[in-house]
Amino acid sequence: MTGTWNKIGMVRLALLGLVIMPLAACSSLKGEVSSGFGLLSSGNKGPQPAPLVSFTPRVTLRLAWSRHVADGDGYVFSPWVDDGSVYVAGHDGTIARLGLADGKTQWRINAGRKLTGGVGAGAGRVVVGTGNGEVLAFAEDSGKPAWHAPASSEVLSAPRVSRGLVVVRTEDNRITAYDAASGKIKWFYEHATPALTVWNHAGILTEGGAIFAGYGGGKLAAIDLASGNLGWETNVAIPHGATEIERIADITSNPVMDSRHVYAVTYQGRAACLEARSGNIVWARKMSSIAGLAVDNHNVYISEANGDVVALDKNTGERVWTQRKLFARRLSTPAVVGNYVAVGDFQGYLHLLSREDGAFAGRAATDGSAIVTRPVPLTGGVLVQTRDGGVYTFRLK
Repeated sequence: MTGTWNKIGMVRLALLGLVIMPLAACSSLKGEVSSGFGLLSSGNKGPQPAPLVSFTPRVTLRLAWSRHVADGDGYVFSPWVDDGSVYVAGHDGTIARLGLADGKTQWRINAGRKLTGGVGAGAGRVVVGTGNGEVLAFAEDSGKPAWHAPASSEVLSAPRVSRGLVVVRTEDNRITAYDAASGKIKWFYEHATPALTVWNHAGILTEGGAIFAGYGGGKLAAIDLASGNLGWETNVAIPHGATEIERIADITSNPVMDSRHVYAVTYQGRAACLEARSGNIVWARKMSSIAGLAVDNHNVYISEANGDVVALDKNTGERVWTQRKLFARRLSTPAVVGNYVAVGDFQGYLHLLSREDGAFAGRAATDGSAIVTRPVPLTGGVLVQTRDGGVYTFRLK
């Protein structure tokens, strides 16, 4: 727990759909990043996205219900599903609890502040974060305010609730644990940062009494949930290249885990499988991803930075299949949904690919705005939230 995170700076460079930030003072930049995580602003002239291909559907995505909550306004908001309800939030301060079965509003409030991170739920709390460095908690059953607490900087990712703690990662990459009942700070963890890093909304994974978090420079850390003490830190990828931009190898997405291993991927670096207890690398493969990965009993699925979707054997890291027909469509984090891999794209399309061979199996449209967060698997279906605040639940037929 040594080192201090510096603030991420105002100067930016557009690179393959990324926002690259040198260290400096930080304040007004977020208003400029209208396109959000992993996406270029509308004026950028980059690679042209692949057109949608025709195929014979293997499965139909039937819309069960949809609701509009609130625009993300360039920030990334992910829905949280818990005990038959869906919790959603938007930049204007809206927080809502919807029925998972029918989408009916169970409660809807305005936090009275502009939100930049959310939503997390558990232990009777619904938790969001603001751009002014605040953590706001509300009663899960009613939406009534429970507590608010200071954070060290802007909250860009969804808080996580685990074992009576609310765990929040802030823009300066400090991780802070709050008592879920009272909001009292229990501990915080700080880490050093490289000179140049990718602006992103990476959060944390809480699993089995541990927190797993990726950092700039390709580092993955395991932190004890109860105490905040560092368990281990491993280099998933080692930066290399002639320039600082070429040496960027950040982990810009959440790691994923199975019963024994944790998996992570970096931008212009590697994907790796690590032993969850020790951090020792089992295998690593050259890979570049902004959005991240998913895992099932057999494979690891990765949305690559160029738009390819790749399946790697989870035991060996060997490539199983590659779907190349979503090039430059700025894909979301993948999710395993039944027999399929689900990914969203920058036009609000949800794609289902066969887990067996990566072939297109189904497709559905939403509101035309980007799906940048991981689709949420449901029993017999899938749920997504778009950048413009649309919430869609589809049933697989």
